[in-house]
Amino acid sequence: MARRILVTNALPYANGPLHLGHMLGYIQADIWAGAQRMQGNEVWYVAGEDAHGTPIMLAAEKVGKTPEDYIADIRAGHEADFTDFHFSYDQYHTTHSPENRELATSIYTRLRDAGYIARRDIQQLYDPERDMFLPDRYIKGTCPNCGTPDQYGDNCENCGATYAPTDLINPYSVMSGATPILRDSEHYFFELGKFEQLLRDWFAGKLTGGKSVAHSSVSAKLAEWLDGGLRDWDISRDAPYFGFPIPDAPGKFFYVWLDAPVGYLASFKALCDRTDLRFDDFLGPDSTAEMHHFIGKDIINFHGLFWPAMLHGAKMRVPTALHVNGYLTVNGAKMSKSRGTFIQARTYLASGLDPEALRYYFATMLSATPVDVDLDLKSFEERVNSHLVGKWANIASRTAGFLHTYFAGKLADGFDAEAQAIWHDLLAQYEGIEAVYEADDFAEVSRRFVAMSDAVNGYIAAKAPWVIAKDEARRDELQQVCSFAINAFRLLSGLLKPILPTTVAAAEAFLGAPIGDFADARRELHGHTVNAFSPLFGRLDPKKIEAMVEGSKESLTPAEQAKANAPAAKKPFKSKEAAKPMTDTAPAADTAATISIDDFAKLDLRIGKVLACEFVEGSDKLLRFELDGGPLGKRQIFSGIRAAYGEPETLVGRNVVFIANLAPRKMRFGLSEGMILSAGDGGADLFLLDADQGAAPGATVR
Repeated sequence: MARRILVTNALPYANGPLHLGHMLGYIQADIWAGAQRMQGNEVWYVAGEDAHGTPIMLAAEKVGKTPEDYIADIRAGHEADFTDFHFSYDQYHTTHSPENRELATSIYTRLRDAGYIARRDIQQLYDPERDMFLPDRYIKGTCPNCGTPDQYGDNCENCGATYAPTDLINPYSVMSGATPILRDSEHYFFELGKFEQLLRDWFAGKLTGGKSVAHSSVSAKLAEWLDGGLRDWDISRDAPYFGFPIPDAPGKFFYVWLDAPVGYLASFKALCDRTDLRFDDFLGPDSTAEMHHFIGKDIINFHGLFWPAMLHGAKMRVPTALHVNGYLTVNGAKMSKSRGTFIQARTYLASGLDPEALRYYFATMLSATPVDVDLDLKSFEERVNSHLVGKWANIASRTAGFLHTYFAGKLADGFDAEAQAIWHDLLAQYEGIEAVYEADDFAEVSRRFVAMSDAVNGYIAAKAPWVIAKDEARRDELQQVCSFAINAFRLLSGLLKPILPTTVAAAEAFLGAPIGDFADARRELHGHTVNAFSPLFGRLDPKKIEAMVEGSKESLTPAEQAKANAPAAKKPFKSKEAAKPMTDTAPAADTAATISIDDFAKLDLRIGKVLACEFVEGSDKLLRFELDGGPLGKRQIFSGIRAAYGEPETLVGRNVVFIANLAPRKMRFGLSEGMILSAGDGGADLFLLDADQGAAPGATVR
């Protein structure tokens, strides 16, 4: 009996373009959904934009747009990327929708009426200049545990301690730089502790027919959090806030992490409203359908604790399973702008690389274990060219021409004994492919694909149809050899269809025989006539990969110019500490060349107070800073740190260190008048150098 399955992937936040790190988990979900369809199951795959929250409200304000217009532009870009990467969504929606407002309100009301919502006053830090309560990440100060300055209001990036923002020493608002004040505010809390037994039963498979809800490592982590004690979860935020208001609570809004996952259901509801699907058949408490969430390992605590408890408390079904993926690294390291490896989905596409090449490469490394995946660009080129061109497409390209030249494209009526034996071996390796896909073990799919392809290519090489074709007396043998090859090519195409949907569609057109499901791929095409063969998959051009890397770099000519202008060291300058690179994106080095004290003195390092910081239209790597340089006046500086600081408004009011005497550089976005200093390897691993708030703008760094 066919299963009924609702599939979702994590909702991308509507504050910037998609990058390849995003695509890793989304591709995993799309492959799994395609594999379920190939088994004849009823699959509905939905997703959408996560479009609420303070960061979006402030980002829209910075660019002079309404939040609605801002998220609409982001959504259009995301949808274009998903389309061009051949995703099979049945519905792509947004959390800023009537469906989501209705469902979020309904879920909250049910929880409230069932006694799962508590209300109590809390003391919260308030920005007197911006006239708003500050989210935790918009407050910085000195860590109360280790004394490290400039730490966020919820945890210390140096020692890992967690705390309340009110615990910070010398806190300040990243919005204005003002010292926040404590104010009382009534907040609404979901009483998660009341669902401990429900969660233990869910982890144990008692609510999912005995099946595990996640990989054992994920379940172990969730159990660890559960054993540590469940705390009430704050589900409200104060105005101003971009989101949905809480019923009967003027000035209060649902925190984005309440209505964001409800966005899965809202997207499905929008699908139901335009089809004959019934929402309760999939989401009702007695539903026999399945609900599978594909998420990154950074959000398993919410999806494994709050989300199932909220659904159960609102008298809705709990998820069937969580499929969790790790992070993406490129060339063995975090994605980096300086190295050109912080790659956006659109940059990949613009370079002319086939989107299904990336889908296949990711599949070769994905399994149920949520380990990190590395996009090694050289391995990417070699693996795709070897597997998809040299093995799979090569089978058809080496044999289809003979069939059309001598047999009008008609396949033989059967296999001879030798071919039949190899066919049985291929079917044995193909056996159970449904379960392999079910288990998210796409790496095993790839392993089987390579082994089967090698067997077929070995057969073709041994038979050498190009030699047989020279002997007219061996025409029957030629048809037998080539016909077996084409049947094997079709079997392999069925194996790959969830991974390469568009490329396999072209293969099906050549074969003149659609592959309806995994079982259909096993069917021999004896006596069938195929169409003329056209190349299915071109070899990856290393120049295009290089172009993608270059296209992912932002011009940091001021930094390069600073290096070029630096005079050669005359005398060693000894110090107890190693010298550090002073460019925004320079990778850390084990050692640095020594310079003289005179060389160092040529740099005019100053304190700048960030007056404005915003995204740069037309650039996916730069942020535009406007600094108060005190007696130096205001300075505009473009800095390539967007990957590390995706919410530029959080930098407003902060003190930074900049090179004041660097020659101005005219960029296509405007004049850059200096360089802001940061530390790290580049990409997301960058941290701005800071100075205490007492340092005056324009003060000299000595």
